[in-house]
Amino acid sequence: MKDNIEICVIGLGYVGLPLARLFSTKYKTIGFDMNQARVDAINGGHDATLEVDDDLLAAAICENGFRCTTDINDIKDCNFYVVAVPTPVDDNNRPDLRPLWGASETVGKVISKGDIVVYESTVYPGVTEEECLPVVERVSGLKFNEDFFAGYSPERINPGDKLHTVEKIRKVTSGSTPEIADIVDRVYNSVLVNGTHKAPSIKVAEASKIIENSQRDVNIAFMNELAKIFNAMGIDTHDVIEAAASKWNFIKLSPGLVGGHCISVDPYYLIQKAQVYGVLPRVMFSARRLNDGMGAYVANQTIKAMNLKGLKVKDAKILMLGITFKENCPDIRNTKIVDIYTTLSEYTHNITIYDPWANAEAVRQVYGIDIVDKLDSTEKYDAVILGVAHKQFLNLDVRSLLSDPVGGVVYDVKGILPRETVDARL
Repeated sequence: MKDNIEICVIGLGYVGLPLARLFSTKYKTIGFDMNQARVDAINGGHDATLEVDDDLLAAAICENGFRCTTDINDIKDCNFYVVAVPTPVDDNNRPDLRPLWGASETVGKVISKGDIVVYESTVYPGVTEEECLPVVERVSGLKFNEDFFAGYSPERINPGDKLHTVEKIRKVTSGSTPEIADIVDRVYNSVLVNGTHKAPSIKVAEASKIIENSQRDVNIAFMNELAKIFNAMGIDTHDVIEAAASKWNFIKLSPGLVGGHCISVDPYYLIQKAQVYGVLPRVMFSARRLNDGMGAYVANQTIKAMNLKGLKVKDAKILMLGITFKENCPDIRNTKIVDIYTTLSEYTHNITIYDPWANAEAVRQVYGIDIVDKLDSTEKYDAVILGVAHKQFLNLDVRSLLSDPVGGVVYDVKGILPRETVDARL
């Protein structure tokens, strides 16, 4: 095991594929995913998530022998399994562990004596050892920490971020025994530029990841609450933040929509587990509730701005710029732009969403919404809402998109447009 490590990464999404590609520079690596179309695209040299550049993927395939498969028989010779599948919540915001259970069954079918399985999916403390490894034991017939071993190294991928790429991220590692912790740490350290932090236990590593996202959720919720207060008072929130940031120890953050698969989801895992132990996490719960309501708030603020200008909201023509959950990224998971759209749809169905990054078919399948990937220069609108800071929008003359450049409304969610061009901003 120490001398001949062969890696299989299970789950080839925003986390799994970049990690697998990186491992392939040092070890024999194979990717496994149940989505045949996804596997075919990767083997063909293209990552639709845009997290791995085509030239890097081509080098991994041609020079390092990296490949992906949907055939479980292809991964039976591996001895170091990495699970990087999603950890969503259900309609009631309760943790949905089905992807993890399914991946654990897959591991159980192929794992052999002496092998290691490392989980990367974000979970509450205890999931790896209490939920996942019993599945591996049951399916494989092997005994945990006698026949096979485990580790946990939480993912830290930031979709669309070309600065903090996977090889530059400092990773937390852990293992089910001190010896296994050393092996897991050494494997990750061998491909990372900035090294690792070895946690004393799997549960500590799990907890470290979930509080990263929960902390950001709470901090953004505070800024969103301030935005609501200052908007009601007629004070520009961004001016307040700039002034406050002149103090050396002020933490400068901005209000905004909290979407995506991490910050808007992961806190629910810790909230649910905390209640099992009799602790009611009021701050975290309030932050989630506040942030989840910001899409509707933006829509209602836009309606207010239209009313103040005498614009008829019913059947108004509205243009929304962006639908992905963040800028310069095709990721539409849990985007709160949809909440703006849903609220406005109660008043008008003349809503156009323009996003040059999002996949139109994926948006239609997930949200039942049609979008466009280019603007019709002949179309004009009563209101424009900039919801995502895509680079294509930075120099856009938004007021030229209005039927009445003076009487129309521009709402800037991200605070990136010139102030003189907008009527309201978050």
